[in-house]
Amino acid sequence: MINYLILFYIISFLIGTIIGSFLNVCIYRISKEQSIAYPPSHCPSCNSRLKVFELVPILSYLLLKGKCRYCNDKISFKYPIIEFFTGIIFLSLAMKYGISVNFFKYSVLLSILVVISFIDIETMNIYFSVTLTGIVFGVIFLIIQGSLENYTIKDYSYYLFGAIIPSAIIALIILITKGMGWGDVEICFISGIFLGVKLSMVMILASFILGSIISIILISFKVKGRKDYIAFGPFIALGTLFAIFLGDRIILWYLSLI
Repeated sequence: MINYLILFYIISFLIGTIIGSFLNVCIYRISKEQSIAYPPSHCPSCNSRLKVFELVPILSYLLLKGKCRYCNDKISFKYPIIEFFTGIIFLSLAMKYGISVNFFKYSVLLSILVVISFIDIETMNIYFSVTLTGIVFGVIFLIIQGSLENYTIKDYSYYLFGAIIPSAIIALIILITKGMGWGDVEICFISGIFLGVKLSMVMILASFILGSIISIILISFKVKGRKDYIAFGPFIALGTLFAIFLGDRIILWYLSLI
């Protein structure tokens, strides 16, 4: 007898790796201001068009031993890592939320944040085209969820303020210290409109804590200097990930202390 739950988990992971492969394309091309649709997938070194079997997530990297079969140039290990990580994200969401609006909306949110994070790490830039896409999807899912669950104005406001409050916090920090970028405001707005007020507060707090810890580690090991700019976008993404999977528990724990 088929265990449909296990099958759903396996399919979720596999779809996640496929999405991860597409995210690799987005990260590479958007950072170079190229179209993500054209030309078809090709080796960036020799421009040879890739065959279908060369595009299989994770497996193709292993079969090709991390090298292009045409020019023998090395393929970045980043690609299978992102594919596997995205697969794990989809699997984890499937296990937590099952087949639900939350599963689909958080899959979209975290996929967008993966793109933003890696571009931010590599280029120190956050592209408005990507953040705008995130905001549009956030509004779409809010409308869908609102229609299914009969949201009131109060419910819609909850998600609107979930976007505004953390964005305002980051904007205030920028105005006072000039230590962050305005792209971080956009990322907070994206996450907040998906999360709502309570989870967005967990997100922003976790972002600062994780950012502080990792920055201290990077400076301690001299990977970064004290005056070097450290991209904050990935920390907002990690804070969002933390809020999605552990936010409810953190909120319940906090309320138990009051």
